Amino acid sequence: MQKKITALLPMKGHSERVSNKNMRDFAGAPLYHAVMKTLLKCGGIEKVVINTDSPVIKEDALKNFDRVEIIDRPVEIQGDFVAMNDIIGYDLSRLDGQYFMQTHSTNPLVTSETLDKAIEFFFDNLNRHDSVFSVTRLQTRLYWQDGKPVNHNPKELLRTQDLPPVYEENSNFFIFSKESFAASGNKRIGANPAMYEMNKLEAVDIDEPEDFELAELLYIKRHSK
Repeated sequence: MQKKITALLPMKGHSERVSNKNMRDFAGAPLYHAVMKTLLKCGGIEKVVINTDSPVIKEDALKNFDRVEIIDRPVEIQGDFVAMNDIIGYDLSRLDGQYFMQTHSTNPLVTSETLDKAIEFFFDNLNRHDSVFSVTRLQTRLYWQDGKPVNHNPKELLRTQDLPPVYEENSNFFIFSKESFAASGNKRIGANPAMYEMNKLEAVDIDEPEDFELAELLYIKRHSK
């Protein structure tokens, strides 16, 4: 029998850079609906837990989705400057189960196929890695703020495809256990993590208004096929 995990989808009512982001219309529905539908399609996910300070999000989620549980976010972990690991720690203190995936409403293009493969990868490698996090491969010429090269020698000018890859943590998902979270000092990335590389079109993350527009265009194109 396949092991299943609990998905954590934390959402606050207020957002700084994109106003009312989680409930903003995205291809005809609130933004967070896209990732909720994806999570509930996953064979490896038992249920989705939404931690929120928003009565609007809570009411909408309970009205529109099955297999969803709401955790009301207490005042002490509300606000724009609360670390995500603190919110996860609160959730884990309230939930049964051993294995968890945390994702965001701002990743509407990640697919259920990718998430199920990542969950399978996590369980297949538990003897070597205590957690998994998603990354995007970068093979381009990168520079530090002072103009010094990060991953190449300007005198050699290698083709970009021949450069050693670096990997960006894209925040699409983090898979971990209660045990690894505690052992790493209450962190979703454990002491011995594995990276899981994703297609960059799936990995689009909405931080700025232009990200929202790009993600919506890609989402509409995908679902119009």
